Amino acid sequence: MIPTTPPRPTMQLWMLAVLILVIFGLTYLNKSSASVETTQKQFEEMLLSGDVKSLTIINDKIVEVYLKEEALKNEKYQDELSDRGLVIDANQGPQYHFQVISGEVFKDDLDQLQAETPRDQRVPLKPDTRTGFMDFFATWGFLILLLFGFWFLMRRVTAGGQGGQIFNIGKSKAALFDAENKVKITFKDVAGLEEAKEEVQEIVEFLKNPSKFTILGGKIPKGALLVGPPGTGKTLLAKAVAGEADVPFFSLSGSDFVEMFVGVGAARVRDLFKQAKAKAPCIIFIDEIDAIGRHRSRGQVQGGNDERENTLNSLLVEMDGFATDSGVIILAATNRPDTLDSALLRPGRFDRQVSIDKPDINGRTEIFEVHLKPITLAPDVDSKKLAAQTPGFAGAEIANVCNEAALIAARRNKKAVDQQDFNDAIDRVIGGLEKKNKIISPEEKKIVAYHEAGHAIAGWFLEHTDPLVKVSIVPRGVAALGYAQYLPKEQFLYTTEQLIDEMCMALGGRAAEELVFGKISTGALSDLERITKMAYSIVTMYGMNSKIGNVSFYDSKQSDMQFNKPYSEATAETIDNEVRNIIEAAYTRTKELLSEKSNELEIVAQELLKKEVIFQNDLERLVGKRPFEALTAYQAHTAGTDRSKTKSEVDQEQHRAEDEQSELENGNLHGTPLENNGNGAADNQNNPVNSRTA
Repeated sequence: MIPTTPPRPTMQLWMLAVLILVIFGLTYLNKSSASVETTQKQFEEMLLSGDVKSLTIINDKIVEVYLKEEALKNEKYQDELSDRGLVIDANQGPQYHFQVISGEVFKDDLDQLQAETPRDQRVPLKPDTRTGFMDFFATWGFLILLLFGFWFLMRRVTAGGQGGQIFNIGKSKAALFDAENKVKITFKDVAGLEEAKEEVQEIVEFLKNPSKFTILGGKIPKGALLVGPPGTGKTLLAKAVAGEADVPFFSLSGSDFVEMFVGVGAARVRDLFKQAKAKAPCIIFIDEIDAIGRHRSRGQVQGGNDERENTLNSLLVEMDGFATDSGVIILAATNRPDTLDSALLRPGRFDRQVSIDKPDINGRTEIFEVHLKPITLAPDVDSKKLAAQTPGFAGAEIANVCNEAALIAARRNKKAVDQQDFNDAIDRVIGGLEKKNKIISPEEKKIVAYHEAGHAIAGWFLEHTDPLVKVSIVPRGVAALGYAQYLPKEQFLYTTEQLIDEMCMALGGRAAEELVFGKISTGALSDLERITKMAYSIVTMYGMNSKIGNVSFYDSKQSDMQFNKPYSEATAETIDNEVRNIIEAAYTRTKELLSEKSNELEIVAQELLKKEVIFQNDLERLVGKRPFEALTAYQAHTAGTDRSKTKSEVDQEQHRAEDEQSELENGNLHGTPLENNGNGAADNQNNPVNSRTA
């Protein structure tokens, strides 16, 4: 038998309020309609006939007429009262009522009518004051509505808990996951975060088998802070901990502590730890802890009360107050660790900070394999190739690419998702929605074609630029009229030559416009913004300028609102001049390169006007192979080689291995393979490229 749901208390209260209003209304209506309405002239006839027993004037407006018992026996009155359904009884009156203009005027008229009547036989007139429903509502209605509105607001604010009463406002809103409602995500569903998984797996293992650590005198960390950019999998890792741990898992957000009432946040912190201690050993996960953990006394008004600071103080006391062996461990996540209070980050509270960075090419390959499992794939889809095409993508962005590819394939009525769908999805995520129907004049389209061709040619003939993937003059997004897509390397260190080549490639579009058309356009806005930041970084951050020297003015702890510069006005002027010199030298070099390759520039621009989109193989067909060809990130990843090795080096190693294998088969190198392998290793160690990468 399915139990019936009990009526909600709110509905019962509404029904009670409606019932009270109905009772008031009926009472008011009954009082107004318990007699027959007549006129003052008819009343005078009743009075002169001697049928009136008494009179009552109410609020100086209405006169009620009570008839004598003998008069009620008159057929005229009986018929009239019976037709209205009234009881004919002298003791239940009044029988009639009528309205008057004023009580004093009516009293004077009544005295005139009874002037000749003896005083002891005159009909008495009793004044009476009555308050009807509308009068009562006009007097007290606003106050009642105000009190009811405040009561209703309090119920809405304190909703939650049993009955939603005000005493539950300080209760914690943490969601509890235990054996009954366990999370189904495990560490197998988390890819590309091997180091972070090891950190949190150790915490889970301690809760499952604490004697393994305590027997050696070790103590479990009180807290672990997951730090990383948005979309890297901090919350997903916490869900995996909840799925793997066989202990209660409390999950809530930092904003759940924030409330409009003073003291509520601190009360919820205390209640949370009270529940956690009752279910220890357990884990508490606070997502977006920067909502309550920011630096104290920053931006606070003098003499004011900051509820967020009170909540943070309560959290600090609770984290440092419980014993280490109590079995309560705190996990927290944030993408802004620089805003957190130092007292929150000290050992004894968050002993560990687990850094979760954006995945490298190996991590992206694992993440793609996880998200590709539920998708029906064509044979040409390669997770390694997709990982090489998405440098800098976080886990959430990779999941978005996989979903977009599936949607694109479904839109095209395909039975499986192929590589082209993934390429379009990557373009969609990077550049925005393709707008083929955007109206562009032929002159603008020609400028865009030569602009993008300038980027392509400059990048093709510069040694340290990234390999080209595709060039398009199809508008995308809000303002992009065309773009060139490259395949960046998994690189963490850059030399001055590499940065200068990147600047020259970015200036290729404007240089092509000036060389071909003799004028420039506003299409190079994003390019100029990029190279300006890069040039200032060369001079002020990386110490790569000879005139400024090995000095860095970058401060990682500097606030965004800090306007003080750590150098003089003369140094600032020197910095500006050096930045202009660097950009001007790069622009001159780019124009010289494009002037030398003017035929190639014209060929690529005309091909773009014809096809609108060209790929790397098209560029090789039009202008020949790239003179500085090296292994791409995909080639190095699939071959398992160092990404900094050039293709010729890899080919030489392959030829050397083949020669050695053939000599071994012919019996010419018996007993020497180990020595040759050792020499090869020594040669690799002395390789400056490999040593720099290492």
